[in-house]
Amino acid sequence: MGSSEQLQDWRLHALQIEEQVASAVIGQPQVIRLITVALFARGHVLLEGGVGVGKTTVLRAFARVVGGEFERVEGTIDLMPGDLVYHTYVDAEGRPRIDPGPLLRHGERLTTFFFNEINRARPQVQSLLLRAMAERSVWAFDREYRFPHMTVFADRNKVEKEETFELASAARDRFLFELGMPTPDDADVRRALVFDADYHDVDRLLSRLSAGIVPWEQLNQIGAAIQHSVQASETIERYVLDIWQATETPQRFGIALEGVEMERLVLAGASPRGMSALLRAARVVAWLAGRTHLIPEDIHAVLLPALGHRVFFTPIYELRRQELAEALIAQIVGKLAVP
Repeated sequence: MGSSEQLQDWRLHALQIEEQVASAVIGQPQVIRLITVALFARGHVLLEGGVGVGKTTVLRAFARVVGGEFERVEGTIDLMPGDLVYHTYVDAEGRPRIDPGPLLRHGERLTTFFFNEINRARPQVQSLLLRAMAERSVWAFDREYRFPHMTVFADRNKVEKEETFELASAARDRFLFELGMPTPDDADVRRALVFDADYHDVDRLLSRLSAGIVPWEQLNQIGAAIQHSVQASETIERYVLDIWQATETPQRFGIALEGVEMERLVLAGASPRGMSALLRAARVVAWLAGRTHLIPEDIHAVLLPALGHRVFFTPIYELRRQELAEALIAQIVGKLAVP
């Protein structure tokens, strides 16, 4: 278990990680903070955003600063589960060869795994990835391969719907956060991204970042220590349990959304795993702020990314999922009595 001094040192490391990434990825402080939270909460992230907003750049920046190995896979209609595990080819002598695939080739040094356009991959491929996320291991070549330090980031293409396979509800529940990465709207940031040549050469930009500034092999140990170091009072516990109930039966708390029959909105509220994820993330927010106890603002900071994708709506409302999830979470924050 990490001592309070060790946790304080790591807190400074975490803020240093943020500072380094922010020097390469401008205009995205919220996304950078939430990825940092996910990193120390030891959870996986589903990223959403338009083409070219910098999702790959921000992940490569984190991978360089944190250390360990980075791997990227493109989701395509013809990708098969085995393609994640092994790579077949014909060598120079014309003989067939099999090498470890993207999940295996880095061994236990794999820290950041980016699955681009996950909804272009078949359900069988998604299933293998989800199992690897849950167990941080796969069985191949008659033995178990482990990657205990891996954090998975998946990007979902929301623009094109042809030849895509939407993630099942249970699959989305495996992700700690679902994060939107918007195009920056600040005028100075937009000007810099377009006219400052520094932001046009990503490799050069990333090469300026300090590489491997933390002992990444200790992330799991530090993540566990953070969870034990941040306490929740009885009033915070009651507040969180009320939030859980509000995701199941929002009308009981006087929550109403315009144009929505509230009794027909929610198919299933947040799961126990979802509520556990919310608390794990909130404790990291408190730790980053230098506190050893939770306050309501810690929970509010991660409520939408942790629970927005975990409340399941009836089919009639599912097509408006993003809009309704944001409105519901905002109403929960506004209507429930804050301790």
